[in-house]
Amino acid sequence: MGAVSLRAAMDGGRVSAADLMASTLERIGRINPVLNAIVALRDADALMAEARAADGVPAEARGPLHGLPMAVKDLVGVAGIRSTWGSPILAGNVPSQDDMLAARLRGAGAILIGKTNTPEFGLGSHSTNPVYGVTATPYDLARSAGGSSGGAAAALAARLVALADGSDMMGSLRNPAAFCNVYGFRPTWGRVPVDPVGDTFLHQLATDGPMARNIEDLALLLEVLAVPDARLPHGRPAEPFRAALDVAPGPLRIGWLGDWGGAYPMEDGILSLCSNALAGFPDAVVEDVAPPIDAARLWQSWITLRSWAVAARLGIFHADPAKRALLKPAAIWEIERGLALGAMDVHRASVIRSEWNAVAAGLFRRFDLLALPSAQVWPFPKGWDWPKSVQGHEMDTYHRWMEVVVPASLLGLPALAVPVGFGDAGLPMGVQLIGPRGADAAVLRAGQVWHGATNWPGRMPPPL
Repeated sequence: MGAVSLRAAMDGGRVSAADLMASTLERIGRINPVLNAIVALRDADALMAEARAADGVPAEARGPLHGLPMAVKDLVGVAGIRSTWGSPILAGNVPSQDDMLAARLRGAGAILIGKTNTPEFGLGSHSTNPVYGVTATPYDLARSAGGSSGGAAAALAARLVALADGSDMMGSLRNPAAFCNVYGFRPTWGRVPVDPVGDTFLHQLATDGPMARNIEDLALLLEVLAVPDARLPHGRPAEPFRAALDVAPGPLRIGWLGDWGGAYPMEDGILSLCSNALAGFPDAVVEDVAPPIDAARLWQSWITLRSWAVAARLGIFHADPAKRALLKPAAIWEIERGLALGAMDVHRASVIRSEWNAVAAGLFRRFDLLALPSAQVWPFPKGWDWPKSVQGHEMDTYHRWMEVVVPASLLGLPALAVPVGFGDAGLPMGVQLIGPRGADAAVLRAGQVWHGATNWPGRMPPPL
């Protein structure tokens, strides 16, 4: 059952929070050991006591996530739960208070059972770290669940939880959704607030967002997370995202960008699967679109702004030699690259971003949505560091193999990763449906149409 269905069942007395918790813990005990999706799982007796207490809350006092077991991505501090960011530097960290996202989940009635696995500090789309190890996709236990929200996506696909939070700087809600046959929604940047710590003006790349097995559940969690905070300068008003799903989007015009004119190498079968799936989008006209801007310039802008942001966030660990020795090489490379940048380097990168924004605005006058594959590779062996080449093209950074997510991330556009089926090897894949800034509700409405016509998560659960 999905989150909305479970909430209705609890309110109707057909399911208790205690029943749900017992079922959740039993399934995690059976299935999680082969997936490694959920980490830092809390004591079962404490969780059952919390669930029984939830059953005693009057219906009128229940929040939108009342009684739902949720594991929070391990890039979020949660009071009383080991919160490591996948780093040995923070391996013993147990916060005394919740970060904003965790506090909002608790405030909405969710029961926080533990964490979901992620790469170290969320760097890279492969959920492996020296604290907890690697997470597998439930569709092939020898292959990666993606990342950085890989633990969340795998837990959802395996029916360990009904709903999950994730975050996305460079595809971290989209790649794992594709690798695990679920939905991941990157909202418009600024839609979901974060703790107002440090700079709140300059860095506009990363955002939190929801993951689920259906669109109504995505909208439910987005409403909980997307409440503006006056301490942040780029917020957006709250919206009734679930109610918006009841409004049919009407005929859709979708611009298919494919592999960006060959700039984004794709493993065999991905482009054809994605384009053939889009051709069946109900009540939509799909048109091929030539590359609207040079991909190399977008990449230059992206890696400059990303390295700058990573250095600003993690430079404090790099500055301490003892902690630097515990960072993975990719993190050190990214931080040092960011520390070497000058102000004009950042300015030039933002000029390219501004040019792309103007070009994209023109595209959205022609199309309601733009579409790209959610990933350039199928789920890869979980023992890899990352894919070092794609179709004979050598990858020159630890994240170049996921370049296809950059166009949406660079502009902070709403992007919904939808499942589109399976390749010849039985591995899942997805497509990004990208809307103009602020059009989150419209993108979710389109996703609702897609889900109604396909329901890949329901049709093809993993063979566990």
